[in-house]
Amino acid sequence: MADFLLLDAALYHITSRGNERKNIFLRDGNRVKFLQILEDYHDRYGILIHSYVLMDNHYDLVWETPKGNVLKVMHGINSSYAGYFNRRYGRSGHLFQGRYRGILVEKDAYLLLLSRYVHLNPVRAGVVRRPEQYPWSSYLGYIGKEKGSQWVEYAWVLSQFGKERKRAREIP
Repeated sequence: MADFLLLDAALYHITSRGNERKNIFLRDGNRVKFLQILEDYHDRYGILIHSYVLMDNHYDLVWETPKGNVLKVMHGINSSYAGYFNRRYGRSGHLFQGRYRGILVEKDAYLLLLSRYVHLNPVRAGVVRRPEQYPWSSYLGYIGKEKGSQWVEYAWVLSQFGKERKRAREIP
């Protein structure tokens, strides 16, 4: 993995954490709103979201930026959500701890490993025992337990498990 750079058609692991490690998602409705914002930015800027997880105090995204517009997209996502959150809870000030963290990743070598890392985040945190028990990630769409979001790019990761989508979605 390389340090953060701005490149066209690049794959990134993006993380943004709550200020002072405080929660940025207090209720399920907050997570729903964040996912709506993600979908909007997917549609507006053409980002290709491969996986995500929304934890209480941070989120992880794995995405490609065909247009090299990471700064604009991240500013929009974080400021849109912070504005919503501050209005919803009658607060002001920073919601996120500094700037997001973005790591440039080589797709062929790391996308599958990174997707696994993101989806196992709730397991490592002790929130659930198995990733399919956590509803706030793209994992359920990958394994076919939910319809999946139209704005998540499942194809490349699933193709690493087999040519047939149904078989690729089976949990080992």
